[in-house]
Amino acid sequence: MSDRILIFDTTLRDGEQSPGASMNLEEKVRMARQIDALGVDVIEAGFPMASEDDFQAVRAVAKEVRRPIIAALARTTPEDVERACRAIEDAARPRLHTFIATSDIHLQHKLRKTRDEALAMAIAAVRQARGYTADVEFSAEDATRSDVDYLCRVVEAVIEAGATTVNIPDTVGYTIPSEFNRLIATLRQRVKGIDRVVVSVHCHNDLGLAVANSLAAVEAGARQVECTVNGIGERAGNASLEELVMALYVRRDALPFTTGVVTTEIHKSSQLLSNITGMMVQPNKAVVGRNAFAHEAGIHQDGVLKERRTYEIMTPESVGIPTNRLVLGKHSGRHALGKKLAELGYKLTRPELDKVYSRFIEIADQKKEIFDEDLIAIAHEGMKEIPETYRLKVLQATAGSQKPSTATVTLQKAGADMVACAVGDGPVAATYNAIDLITNFRGRLVDYAIRSVSRGRDAMGEVFVHVDFGGRTFTGKAASTDVVDASAMAYLHAVNKALHLSHTLEAAVGREVAAPVPAVSEGPVATRLDAPGRTETPARRETAAGSQRRAVPAEDGLSGGVKGAGSDNIRLIRLV
Repeated sequence: MSDRILIFDTTLRDGEQSPGASMNLEEKVRMARQIDALGVDVIEAGFPMASEDDFQAVRAVAKEVRRPIIAALARTTPEDVERACRAIEDAARPRLHTFIATSDIHLQHKLRKTRDEALAMAIAAVRQARGYTADVEFSAEDATRSDVDYLCRVVEAVIEAGATTVNIPDTVGYTIPSEFNRLIATLRQRVKGIDRVVVSVHCHNDLGLAVANSLAAVEAGARQVECTVNGIGERAGNASLEELVMALYVRRDALPFTTGVVTTEIHKSSQLLSNITGMMVQPNKAVVGRNAFAHEAGIHQDGVLKERRTYEIMTPESVGIPTNRLVLGKHSGRHALGKKLAELGYKLTRPELDKVYSRFIEIADQKKEIFDEDLIAIAHEGMKEIPETYRLKVLQATAGSQKPSTATVTLQKAGADMVACAVGDGPVAATYNAIDLITNFRGRLVDYAIRSVSRGRDAMGEVFVHVDFGGRTFTGKAASTDVVDASAMAYLHAVNKALHLSHTLEAAVGREVAAPVPAVSEGPVATRLDAPGRTETPARRETAAGSQRRAVPAEDGLSGGVKGAGSDNIRLIRLV
């Protein structure tokens, strides 16, 4: 049996289903390129039947990323399989991944189907998929709560039908390592033909055991592990890619297996995902957390200074964490900045570098020291691929404990200046009210987060927002040494994304499809999406994380779901 473990990354599909983690098409492609650089074997690009957005994103990733296998997820219905295969038809190495639940609780309460009916659907879907591609993966959803005899029967049948990979998911994070090890071993012993396919596992982290369960399965003979960057995913998330890979790397003595992952790309992948989604990892997160290589206790510091291996089982460099912390200044040139960013793993195009350099000079005038973390934040800001319909030119805000705050905002649009003044319970709320007056449509703040990028009193603050425009939520992010300035730019980022998507939909599918979408139009006729006179601070604005989620059709049919390509009833209710 091979000791090579295939890494199946599902950040763009299962990971994106994490509340607040959705990405638009441009961000998915950007993340896919980085996951490709990370060296994974398979990228699951999305669920094409979930929405037209997902279909187009999977198709774009399939065209752009050529080295790894590109997988698309489909339920065991003919419509799903056909649409998923269409989404990956341009991939250099396409894979169709189809699934159906096998546990009695899912069969009875969700699907309302008998075991025989589910088995027939699984066989039919695999056979249909083989008509499109030779690489077909089948997943038995909720396998760890399924009857073992029935699970063996299903797995054997789909192998006979042509599946080349069989995935055994712990869908609700229910199993424990010893139990999961026995399940994988049992399948390998009892299922006829299982030696002809790759056995895969997909573990969720509801009990904090996703990585441990995955490693236990590897020891039992699984040769593909499904995981996500930063462990993001449904509920408590998935098995963390960085933890799995580094466990195999560090403990080669006990786990004699290899992967194709380039470990020095781990930190950059983690940072990019956090910057795209606004979901920062906790400081004590293994491998990629801010404190993963920090030492404060005197005894630990003394040991590390004498010999790093006393308290570090891996080096920061092994996962790509930069160690040269202090860099550049306001007199540094464009070439030096480009070279330093390349050392940090950011190879920018000339237009991107020009944009980043302009922002770098602005920050360098305000800060005495520019750190790697500052450069990374500036780079991510300069790599935004959304056109700036509105651009912040001037912001003046006042704050005080005895009276409402005021803000005067000047935005530029197509070279013209537009000015508005507003009040609010704080400078950020006042600023957002002023922006709304200019753009003439109102956003409802779903989430607001701010963090210090580097250290010191002049540290840059990075702001992440989720803003709802008429039932559709957009993410925005920006960084500045002035947190009110960063808050304004992050909000404008979300506004510009809303406008960009609206224009894209009109161009792509015509006004007949775009018309049912909640309005985010600009100008005098824009729809007011909430009551006027909003004056709440970010902390007091209504928080509704979880209220807007992707409209993924129910697995037992297409009712209430998405119609096929060309339909004028495409549902696009999702985070963007």
